[in-house]
Amino acid sequence: MSKDPHFDREQQKYQNPIPSREFILDLLRSQSAPMNREQIGISLALTDEEQWEGLRRRLRAMERDGQLIFTRAKSYALPERMDMIIGTVLGHKDGFGFLRPEEDGQDLFISNRCMAKYFHGDKVMAQPIGHDKRGRQEVRLVRLLEPRKAAIVGRYHTQGSIAFITPQDKRIPQDIIIEKGAANGANPGDICVVEIRERPTHFMAAKGEVVEVLGQQNAPGMEIDIALRNFDLPHQWNTRIDRQLRKLGDEVSETDKGNRQDLRHLPFVTIDGSDARDFDDAVYAEKKRSGWRLWVAIADVSHYVKKGSALDEEAIARGNSVYFPSQVIPMLPEKLSNGLCSLKPKVDRLAMVCEMTITAQGKLSGFKFYPAVIHSHARLIYEQVAQALTEGSTNQDLQAVLPHLHVLQDLYLALVTAREERGAIAFETEETQFIFNDERKIEAIVPRSRNQAHKIIEECMIVANVAAARFVKRHKAETLYRVHQPPSETKLSSFREFVNERGLNLGGGEEPTPADYSELLERIKGRDDAELIQIMLLRSMSQAIYSADNDGHFGLALEQYAHFTSPIRRYPDLQLHRTIRYLVNREAAQKAGKALTENWTRDGGYLYQIEELDELGLQCSTTERRADDATREVSDWLKCEYMQAHIGDEFEAVIASVTSFGFFARLKGLFIDGLVHVSSLANDYYRFDSGRQMLVGESQARSYRIGDTVSVKIAAVNLDDKQIDMVLTDNAKAKASKGRTSNTGNKTGSIRAQLRKGNFGKSSSSTKKRRSSTGKGSYKSASKPAKPSKSKSSKSKSSKRRK
Repeated sequence: MSKDPHFDREQQKYQNPIPSREFILDLLRSQSAPMNREQIGISLALTDEEQWEGLRRRLRAMERDGQLIFTRAKSYALPERMDMIIGTVLGHKDGFGFLRPEEDGQDLFISNRCMAKYFHGDKVMAQPIGHDKRGRQEVRLVRLLEPRKAAIVGRYHTQGSIAFITPQDKRIPQDIIIEKGAANGANPGDICVVEIRERPTHFMAAKGEVVEVLGQQNAPGMEIDIALRNFDLPHQWNTRIDRQLRKLGDEVSETDKGNRQDLRHLPFVTIDGSDARDFDDAVYAEKKRSGWRLWVAIADVSHYVKKGSALDEEAIARGNSVYFPSQVIPMLPEKLSNGLCSLKPKVDRLAMVCEMTITAQGKLSGFKFYPAVIHSHARLIYEQVAQALTEGSTNQDLQAVLPHLHVLQDLYLALVTAREERGAIAFETEETQFIFNDERKIEAIVPRSRNQAHKIIEECMIVANVAAARFVKRHKAETLYRVHQPPSETKLSSFREFVNERGLNLGGGEEPTPADYSELLERIKGRDDAELIQIMLLRSMSQAIYSADNDGHFGLALEQYAHFTSPIRRYPDLQLHRTIRYLVNREAAQKAGKALTENWTRDGGYLYQIEELDELGLQCSTTERRADDATREVSDWLKCEYMQAHIGDEFEAVIASVTSFGFFARLKGLFIDGLVHVSSLANDYYRFDSGRQMLVGESQARSYRIGDTVSVKIAAVNLDDKQIDMVLTDNAKAKASKGRTSNTGNKTGSIRAQLRKGNFGKSSSSTKKRRSSTGKGSYKSASKPAKPSKSKSSKSKSSKRRK
């Protein structure tokens, strides 16, 4: 026992400690074969019955968590020695699935039969079993380690004496039986939240109980209610947080204003969107002989949200605020996000200030951080500022600060020059905005333009984020960086092929720099396909993440970059504020001849260790992706709902992507994508050329490629599946009669199909024959309806800055 390196930890937890999990794993790694429980106990020199019972429980727990496998020979083996892989199930609407390994690696194929017992989101242990007919590595699911955390939301149906739920998330194709007495007041057609009571088998469907009735599908805001549960987004505050909030006043207390620099005399302003309620940042700049002095004041959230508090735990779980088109799910309660922490005009607020000096060439030459109290002089809106900078303004508040805004404008122009010199990639993609009526239904979808005021604030925030990253690095401390890796070799190769097809080339050889991408963007200005090329460039980029490893930001061409400017709505920013507060306090203590002996301070400072940041970086990256997926799903829903009134209407569109089974066309001005299925094209055999991203007809030489302009007619809209089907207007007359709108899907649920066929009780996946297109060979056009496909509509986001 004394050899166990974790013995002290185990002794604190148990009166009669047993060997740690790590020690047991090390023992098994040292053996050439699996060991049974008796062999393990003897090797660990266990002495009494209590320790033997503790070992039994620990081994079972390690088996449950996927650390060990219990073999048929009743021995314990290491998963890696048996080619076992632990990962998350990714379901597909056609019944098969993929396994995403916990360790880095390619997704692995799961057959329909294997998926029948599992749900999208389950954590499982799997074993490779070779390759399928398409050459994909296939796995067999061996054991469920952890059921999916997200609730299952679906529509309640009855047929005869049978009641069941059809999940809204089409990655869960299995229907769920609701037994008698478990409907809890649900009526046919209601959208419900179901809790699984019995998991599915190869012979029986899953059984569940309705735990919440959300209402009818067309109810206002239903799309958000569904997304919150589908993606397991925390959206309710617990009683512990309520108790903590009751201790806070409505305004900043005089006590809290102490021991801070008083900057209330400086004319700070906030510049945000018209619909913003949480004001993270305020800015002010002065012109100096050799450049500028810039103050960026950021809401001091760390003063109110202490590490380890109930508020902090909830903020970590949420990770970030989620901005739906008509609603915000905040990371912090409104008393903080819209109240005490929000830098509202004409009131005192606590802030962490980054004071910087910028050279005439737009280079960051110096910076310092300190806690302060500020008094915002005006709450300004982007459009208002942009107009005032060019035309002046009669608004009294704006007139008073207009000279300072002109200083900010001059500073911005210098920062842009420096940005161009270092080669940062400047995207100018257009976003959309939903306009809702009084019934919370979409009245219009309009472009959301970016003006110079947006860019002024964006550049001020970027330079403050750079200063924060450099400050931490200078003090040899750790933090979460915003990391953006260069494009992968595969994505780079695909993008090169795409631009070459359009008569362009990307410089830089095998390792292009951000400057090479910027040079390409400069060359395409004025081209009809400029927007499409930008979209394809964005798709070729890696996804930015949060990491304790400072690997730089490729897109911004920066060696170090960290998020500091939005602690109200992003947890990594709050983490960085705590780190900066601690370092500021430590620096002050050292000057006073004192030392900080703890890694925290009472005013909100905390020095994170690298192990904490590794875990936190993964969590924050995951919650960010979750928010993106949820908002994308809601946007797709709303766009489908909007297009239901346009079935049969004709639009001009651009081919946005091409697949073996057709192409997605993006409606001009609406940024809504729909599928033109290959079966709806002129009668021919069509071959998919993946290199040139185009469909080519074999006999008539018709071709369809990315960027082509086409005229389309809306043929069908399926709200359940968030699918829009289109046909080319040349073929519209032949297809018009097949157009339809549906709120219940274009295929029957598996239980309904079994009831009609008399197969009730059999595996749902085995009784459903679903069609899926492959990328092999050519596809014969036919007169059958177009295959629905998920609408790949572009995001409609708030104007929050998300570099």
